[in-house]
Amino acid sequence: MGPSLCPNPFKGFTLRSESFEGLNDVFQGTSVDLSPLNSEWEAGQRRSLTGGVGGARKDRLHPSFPVFCSQGRRKMAPTHVLRCCQRGLAWIPVIFIALVVCWSYYAYVVELCLFTIPSILEKVVYLAVFHVSFIMFVWSYWKTIFTRPSTPSKEFCLPKSEKEQYEKEQRPETQQEILKRVATSLPLYTRTGAGAIRYCDRCQVIKPDRCHHCSACDMCVLKMDHHCPWVNNCVGFSNYKFFILFLTYSLVYCLFIAASVLQYFIKFWTNDPPESHAKFHVLFLFFVAAMFCISILSLFTYHLWLVGKNRSTIEAFRAPVFRNGPDKNGFSLGFSKNIAQVFGDQKLYWLLPVFTSQGDGFSFPTRLVTVDPEQPTDCLQPGGLDKGAVEGSAEQTTPLSESQNRLLGNDYHIEEDHKETDILKSDESEAITISIESES
Repeated sequence: MGPSLCPNPFKGFTLRSESFEGLNDVFQGTSVDLSPLNSEWEAGQRRSLTGGVGGARKDRLHPSFPVFCSQGRRKMAPTHVLRCCQRGLAWIPVIFIALVVCWSYYAYVVELCLFTIPSILEKVVYLAVFHVSFIMFVWSYWKTIFTRPSTPSKEFCLPKSEKEQYEKEQRPETQQEILKRVATSLPLYTRTGAGAIRYCDRCQVIKPDRCHHCSACDMCVLKMDHHCPWVNNCVGFSNYKFFILFLTYSLVYCLFIAASVLQYFIKFWTNDPPESHAKFHVLFLFFVAAMFCISILSLFTYHLWLVGKNRSTIEAFRAPVFRNGPDKNGFSLGFSKNIAQVFGDQKLYWLLPVFTSQGDGFSFPTRLVTVDPEQPTDCLQPGGLDKGAVEGSAEQTTPLSESQNRLLGNDYHIEEDHKETDILKSDESEAITISIESES
């Protein structure tokens, strides 16, 4: 069955000025004949389907065809208004969390500590611990929401000449050749599932390692983990530490509230004290804290596991593809260095929502091996590489960046020093042997 032409929007159509109020005096009842557009549109459709005389088919509309069809109506629609509505609705989960936190502050401080707890010492201790956890929770939550996701730099954009050539070229093979020429000077290790250079047509950039395009934010995000509706932001390289601390302090906040309210919850539940206006707040506060604690605990445990393995949520579901194939542990450097890559070298700042993550977000140290890198015996040993990995590493001409060298640490350099020392010793022994044979 051959291709069919789209419905002609101009067929049998005349535009009369009587349909427009206020224009009758100008046009005075004249009509606009669209028959030339009708014939031109049909001719353009035939050329677009056949590719002209002896040409290949082009799935494009003729340039003379005015934008009146469904695509045109979408373009003429008030997209900016819809975009603003979407952005406004995206803040509903954040506003909901903010309202729950504000109510929990009132219920705990006023209704529980001031009106319910009789002991002064107990009030002081509870209020001190509560405010510390509350401040850290709000601080980390704020940083997670309002830290802008990091995006690829200009060096990952195609130069003007290559960009024009890429856009004009229709064959994917030639487009890949253009991308490979540009990518030779970039620190790239990962590829697509088919082994091609990862390129974002929406942002028109070559994707760095672990970078993905977020459809909600409409941008490419460095080391993207996921888009979280509860923070209305993309969680990636720039705010992943803040997100982990947000989960940590929100769990501490809910656990402390549930533990400190439990005894008063039991008293109110059994109607031990007389009825008071604080009963509803105390009962509901315990239920809300316990519910959030259970839900946050599972998410917190999962992300701690991801940090220990040096994986993102995307990489946990789809292993990154290197030149020697997919490797779920390709970016893992061992537990301690994986933790340091997210939280930094200085442990003093680990629990503070300030940016201390290692690296620049564009390149990451990788072992480029298919065996489990958690095994210390295989750590950066050439014997642990298969033939594909050796060929892939031989093709890589770009040296490791400063962040990569710093992340690999001193262990790698110690191993290299031992290797050089062994080589020198073997050379000396060979020289001594040769001299003895010559003397004899």
